[in-house]
Amino acid sequence: MSFPSSSASEGMGWGGGHWEGDWELSAEDQGADWSPMVSIVIPVLNEERYLARCLRSVVDQHYPTDRLEVMVVDGMSTDRSREIVAQLSATHPHIRLMDNPRGIIPTAMNIGIRNAQGEVILRVDGHCFLAPDYVRQCLNYLHQTEADNVGGPAWAVSEGYIGEAIALALGSPFGHGGSAFRHSQEEGEVDTVFLGAFRRELFDRVGLYDEGLLCAEDYELNHRIRAAGGRVLLTPRIRVQYITRNSLIGFCRQYFRYGFWRMQAVRRHPCALRLRHLGTAAFVAALIASGIAGLFGSSFALLFWAVVSSYVAASLLFSLLLARQRGWRYFPILPVVFACLHLSWGVGFLWSLRSTILFPDV
Repeated sequence: MSFPSSSASEGMGWGGGHWEGDWELSAEDQGADWSPMVSIVIPVLNEERYLARCLRSVVDQHYPTDRLEVMVVDGMSTDRSREIVAQLSATHPHIRLMDNPRGIIPTAMNIGIRNAQGEVILRVDGHCFLAPDYVRQCLNYLHQTEADNVGGPAWAVSEGYIGEAIALALGSPFGHGGSAFRHSQEEGEVDTVFLGAFRRELFDRVGLYDEGLLCAEDYELNHRIRAAGGRVLLTPRIRVQYITRNSLIGFCRQYFRYGFWRMQAVRRHPCALRLRHLGTAAFVAALIASGIAGLFGSSFALLFWAVVSSYVAASLLFSLLLARQRGWRYFPILPVVFACLHLSWGVGFLWSLRSTILFPDV
């Protein structure tokens, strides 16, 4: 099996919403006996740029349309997102638009789940593109493995020089810190997967998405699934691509939020904390502490520069390896992207930790 490139210019695997990467549906998959009603829930907010392509990849699924409902749960978009859904639903009546006045993903998912007619719930984001066999593969793995949530790796793609570099960084072990769902081509049980496919009855057992979290709601849900004795399975046969940010400022804001809300998820479930979370937070904490202390003593200043030089050396090494594989033009920007990712996530995590310590009851 081949996987799509991270670069738009090198063939993103989609075009006009149609998957262009290599794929095949085996005779076994085509003749699968289990064809339940499937409800696809798509939380959106101002996704006009990619929503039509996303919905086209849903419409093009190799799965019976009469066994599929698509609920686009809109956070009251101010762009053309609602118009796009209305246009497509006119020719594809299994697509319907629902309102999400709160405008956040966990609320959108819960609205969709409560209104779903399907036996199986699939989450799809409005800037994602599905392989044509995505639904069938999700069903096969739910049925054959009896896992509680199944999904595939998050294959990042983008457009433009900055966006392509961000996609490369997110696919690197140095960028994602060992998160299996970011890169793994091995099938197995994991902490979390991208998006997810669930039997509807699962939510009766473990509860719905936590609407107190603006981000990390999927990680928190998967923790509850595993804490209840369930299994979360990742397989590279479930293929989906998602569009990354294409500006460094937007990327920094995004990863600050991710770090902040990951800490809030850990606050709810301390045993969900992983070494990769501590590693990034510890690096940023050491950088800040040694930088401040260095103002009052040369030994602390040396410690600060030791932390900086160690990080820069590692960043340059991984940037060199990535650039050698994917193009030398990315080498100048990759260290900057790595720094944006790690510093933003780490500062967000520490800021959230500070808020937790100062305001434990909030």
